[in-house]
This record gives sequence, structure tokens and C-alpha cells, in this order.
Amino acid sequence: MSVEFLQAIAAVVGSDALTTGDAAKPYCEDKRGRYFGDALAVVFPSNSDQVSQVVRLCASRRIPIVPQGGNTSLCGASVPLQGMEQIILNLSRMNRIVSVDPIDYTMTVEAGCKLASIYEAAEKAGRLFPLGLTAIAANCEIGGNLSTNAGGIGVLRYGNARDLVLGLEVVLPDGRIWNGLRGLRKDNTGYDLKHLFVGAEGTLGIITSAVLKLYPKPQSSLTACVAIDSPETAVRLLAHMRSCCALSGFEIMSRNCLELVFKHVSGTREPFEMAYPWYLLIKADDVEKDIVSEELQNSGVLESLVSDDPEQTEQWWRLRRSISDAQKSEGVSVKHDVSVPVSRVADFIEQASRDLRDRFPGIRIVAFGHMGDGNIHYNASMPGDAAFIAKNEKVVNRIVYEVVSRLEGSISAEHGLGQLKRETIREYKDSVELELMKRIKDALDPLGLMNPGKVL
Repeated sequence: MSVEFLQAIAAVVGSDALTTGDAAKPYCEDKRGRYFGDALAVVFPSNSDQVSQVVRLCASRRIPIVPQGGNTSLCGASVPLQGMEQIILNLSRMNRIVSVDPIDYTMTVEAGCKLASIYEAAEKAGRLFPLGLTAIAANCEIGGNLSTNAGGIGVLRYGNARDLVLGLEVVLPDGRIWNGLRGLRKDNTGYDLKHLFVGAEGTLGIITSAVLKLYPKPQSSLTACVAIDSPETAVRLLAHMRSCCALSGFEIMSRNCLELVFKHVSGTREPFEMAYPWYLLIKADDVEKDIVSEELQNSGVLESLVSDDPEQTEQWWRLRRSISDAQKSEGVSVKHDVSVPVSRVADFIEQASRDLRDRFPGIRIVAFGHMGDGNIHYNASMPGDAAFIAKNEKVVNRIVYEVVSRLEGSISAEHGLGQLKRETIREYKDSVELELMKRIKDALDPLGLMNPGKVL
């Protein structure tokens, strides 16, 4: 059946748009090298009609489908499972920017558009698309950004990916196409279906196009690099700065984050002459430099620098963007993408660090992330102990997640569940929520063919 099936797909997309064997293997492994699986083929459709026809062929033969974009998922959502007959439907060829409307402040794009291309198209139109994933913008694609409800550094002002989409086109599990490509700001005519598919990680259907929100470009932007003594200070400072400035970013980094960056990333350097325990990068738009400087000087910070010079601010933001790569160079760590109420961020860092160090003396905590929306990337490793992760990952996760649960947070803030947290979520998600999620899945995908083994 496999040969006949693949021939039928090739007849739809063309033989050059279907890859099998060794050529398909890179698409079967995730970015971190943690998850890998098997696929009959990787299929590269060129338009939504081809997606629809391929999905119909798969549904008729009950062949599961793994939607894939730039394959930058950190939770194994965009790669197939092992030991299963399935195809990868890679949307990278569907990369047209269909239209940009600067009057309506909208852009219509296909799912395979690189985020960097969307930035550029908005810039040419004198507008801004503010999904702040600059570190991976050249590789990630908007379909995946929407499917995982991506976050980034701009959430404080502009919201997650869910808040930046007005309409979608989606190929449903039976192959039908739902055309919801409307750019309306208000449409109160029943259930807002697009939000079923945003954040669903391809388990309910395949996003093929989207209408995105654009924003006015700030007339000016500046960045403050701030040294502080503790996350508690960061919580207080955030509340204060939001009351006097239009903040678009508020990022926190522990000292050992920077030490790893200096060790592994060439061309980076200390922002201050002295080393401090914690650092903040604060981005503000359309506000005078003197106002920000004065507010910081009166807020009890240890030291601060404020700049609107692009070269200087890029040096600071490069420190933040380089943390993940520096960690990877250092070795494997137990990674957590968690969120708590902003007012409890300091409590989370203090309690989780205390509980981990009590259980594992000498453990290294690397904490950084989006302080402005309560999303902390909280990673743990044991220097010099290569076997630590294999032996203790589940225990480390439980300790961290128990603190998150006590503080009424989430064990997945912006990366999704994928395969990584598919089972764990059962322990921390309300049973009624899980039941509703399963009912929605069964209603839209009764055969269970859309990205099986992910989320649920």
C-alpha cells in the first residue's frame, strides 16, 4: 500500500515535492536532537488545495499526518513518533506574503512564511509585526508560531501569537478547507473558531494561511540595561516602570546566564565594570531617554545604562538571545518553560531554587526570560556529572512543577506540550479542562490522524 499511496501523493504535489528514505531523516528529528521518529515521506505542498488533497488521501487510508514548518519546536511537536506509518506535511513551500494592507493594519500570509520575511514586509509598509522571536526568526515559520501560540519578548505590550491573528485558513482532518481569512476587528457571530487552532500544535487541523495584525512603528525606542540585587527588586521595578513608560520588553537574566554567554559566545562583553547577581533588559518605545534614566535612578537599582543607539542596544540584546546557545554549548540541562503570575515570579525562583538545592546540592540553576509576562525559562544541570539528567530529570521536573502548581502557574508558557509534556499535563490540568479538550479533539479529528501523540 505504501508505494501506491506515495504515488497518489506524488500525483498531487509532484515527484519533486516528496522526499523519502535518508533524505527524509533530517525532518524526522527535532532541533534539540531529543526526539526522532519515522515517516513514510516528507510532503511539500505548494498551496492549500494540495494540502486538502493530501489530507483526503491520508484520511481515506487512515495514515496519520505530522504538520511541520521550520521544525524549531522545543517539545517534539513537529516530528513524527517512532514505529508508526505516517507522513510529514511540511509547509515551507507555502511562503507567499499574499497582501499587506497598511490602512487596515493587516497582512495576509501563507503558513510557510519565515517570521523574518514577515518582519521585513511589515517594515517596507511602514508598519510593525511585533511577534518578538528575533533569535529564531530566520528559521521559524508563522504557521508553527500560531500552532504553538508563540510568545517572545514583545508579549508585555502586544500579546502572544493568539493576540496577533485576525483570521485563519485551515485544512480540516477530513480534507475540507475552512476559509476564515477575515481581517475584522469585531465579529460577534458565534464561536471564534480560529482560537481552536491557535495553540493546538496541529492536532485539530493544519493552518495554511493567516491574516495578521500590524501595528504602527514606534517613532523611537530605547533599551535600559539594569543591574539589580534580586528578582524581588525586578517585580517592584516592573510595576513602577509600567506606570510611567510604554514598555514592550522586560527581560531578566541571572549572573550565571551571562557567564555562560561570555564563555561560549565570542564578541560578547560585560555590560558594566562590576559583576552583579541579576540583570534586566527593559525596552521602551516613544519615551524620552531622560525620563527612563531618572525613573531608574530613583528606583533603588544597583546600576543602570540607558541607550537609544542601535549598536549599543544590539550588544545588550545579543546577551539575552545567546543564552540558549551558550547553554547548549555547555551541555544538556533540564529545561522548563513555565509561567506564574507576574507578582509571584520572585517567589517561584526562590522556592524552586531552594527546593532543588536541598535535594541536589551543587545543582546549577540558569534562570532567565520574560519577566514582563511571568514566563521564566528555568533550567537546571549538575556541572561535571554527565549522567545527572538521565538519572534525575523526572525528579527535577516534579520539584519545579510542584512549585509552579502551588503558585497557580502553568508548566508550559510559550513552547507548548508536544511530546515532552503530553503525559505530565494530566497531573496539573483540571480534569474538566482535559475532558473538554478530548471532546474537541474527537469532534474534529475522530480518526486521530492529526499529529498523533502530541498534546493529548
